[in-house]
Amino acid sequence: MTTSTLAPVATGTRAAERPVAVAIAAFLGLGLLFMAGFSPAIALHNAAHDFRHTQNFPCH
Repeated sequence: MTTSTLAPVATGTRAAERPVAVAIAAFLGLGLLFMAGFSPAIALHNAAHDFRHTQNFPCH
């Protein structure tokens, strides 16, 4: 009868995930910046205003 043990996860997997996480964060950040830069000012105001209301933050 042969027994086998499970090998621990390699320590390099976290380091390999870092570039993917950075790329996703950069993509989302640039997407938000692009949307904010090219949207009308009133649309940004309304979005921020609605967000403040959902967080119960006084804005008036």
